[in-house]
Amino acid sequence: MATMVPSVLWPRACWTLLVCCLLTPGVQGQEFLLRVEPQNPVLSAGGSLFVNCSTDCPSSEKIALETSLSKELVASGMGWAAFNLSNVTGNSRILCSVYCNGSQITGSSNITVYRLPERVELAPLPPWQRVGQNFTLRCQVEGGSPRTSLTVVLLRWEEELSRQPAVEEPAEVTATVLASRDDHGAPFSCRTELDMQPQGLGLFVNTSAPRQLRTFVLPVTPPRLVAPRFLEVETSWPVDCTLDGLFPASEAQVYLALGDQMLNATVMNHGDTLTATATATARADQEGAREIVCNVTLGGERREARENLTVFSFLGPTVNLSEPTAPEGSTVTVSCMAGARVQVTLDGVPAAAPGQPAQLQLNATESDDRRSFFCSATLEVDGEFLHRNSSVQLRVLYGPKIDRATCPQHLKWKDKTTHVLQCQARGNPYPELRCLKEGSSREVPVGIPFFVNVTHNGTYQCQASSSRGKYTLVVVMDIEAGSSHFVPVFVAVLLTLGVVTIVLALMYVFREHKRSGSYHVREESTYLPLTSMQPTQAMGEEPSRAE
Repeated sequence: MATMVPSVLWPRACWTLLVCCLLTPGVQGQEFLLRVEPQNPVLSAGGSLFVNCSTDCPSSEKIALETSLSKELVASGMGWAAFNLSNVTGNSRILCSVYCNGSQITGSSNITVYRLPERVELAPLPPWQRVGQNFTLRCQVEGGSPRTSLTVVLLRWEEELSRQPAVEEPAEVTATVLASRDDHGAPFSCRTELDMQPQGLGLFVNTSAPRQLRTFVLPVTPPRLVAPRFLEVETSWPVDCTLDGLFPASEAQVYLALGDQMLNATVMNHGDTLTATATATARADQEGAREIVCNVTLGGERREARENLTVFSFLGPTVNLSEPTAPEGSTVTVSCMAGARVQVTLDGVPAAAPGQPAQLQLNATESDDRRSFFCSATLEVDGEFLHRNSSVQLRVLYGPKIDRATCPQHLKWKDKTTHVLQCQARGNPYPELRCLKEGSSREVPVGIPFFVNVTHNGTYQCQASSSRGKYTLVVVMDIEAGSSHFVPVFVAVLLTLGVVTIVLALMYVFREHKRSGSYHVREESTYLPLTSMQPTQAMGEEPSRAE
């Protein structure tokens, strides 16, 4: 392969050829030498070099320096000359020559110029790199010489991934790397090393700006979307979207929407699991079939889940009374209605068709007071039946009444005892109940305990009254007067005394009987006849003994 030589090198080549042509075949046989110092120097591009040419020939003439570089004679003397070379930009060979005894002697030195790279740059990395796939690092190097001493190193952090020589101009060095999770956020860079240590200078290093790699893992499965099947207008419901096996979950973007309405999602991640939660609120203009969408984006890729949702409007049911509070005997109309497509049923009676009201009429009676009327509404939404109920209570105005079953008309109580007059009145509005004694203004309490005496004896008018009228019930109280307590006490005392007297008499008789029936038996006689004591006989006279 042919190599093109830059035009700036032709003058140097011509000088070299010219010098070689001027040399005579006998030059190498001269006994004196021409020294060029320094020998084979190395310097950075654009620098200056001080060159000294000297010989020990005693009859040397003026020393000349042949070079294509910019030169300046600094000083000279017998057998030596010093030159200054400036702006040395490339490799060059310098040649010193002098005539000694009519013969030309020469000396040469090769100048090596080193140059640091002008540009060391790592090519941009992909914005995101999927874990488990290969990517390529590319380092571009412009300039730098000598190329034989220039090496390019590709790095991750400070770890060497590849080391290659810089060959072409500009040089491009590549390396293939398998992306892993550990590479996420890692800096990659490119470094050049110009090794001039063999020339006694050192190792010159130039490093590119680092580039950070972002790696990701995105599963092929779609997110799990939990959303309601139905949503009523002006109501809200939570929506959850979850995706597992995501890395890095913290950098994923989540989009949640109800139709074209973007939802304000709260995103949380735990390990490789991402969860987004939002509240969906249905608007009236969204009524009908809609979709809930969850979109998770990471690394330029997207995973999406969709769920169908029906937005519906369910008005009612509303139950109305023509008269919420109706007089007894009046006609009351009860009606129930709801929104379109809603089937209503009022107290078991269905409406003629969905969207139509249901009605019934009644003649209000006392038994209808506080009666509840129930209406149920049914709406079919996407094959499902939704139910709602409502009720209303009717109040009927009727006059006061006293329940005879709970209010006895004849009471027989004893004097000086405690009793309760159990009477109850009913009516709407609720009546006031009072029981007054005939012929006086004396009133007895109703429903609470009170102390009864003979003054309560008599006939009472129990009257319930309200704005709807009056109702009166006659109650007779018969109070039995109690007998004196002295006679029973006296009789009890006499009985007690009689019992005590009898007991004492019996005890006396028994004791005397025992005394009169006791005898002393003499020891010498084992048998004694018993003789009764006559009443006329003296107490000290001994009884006669049989001879």
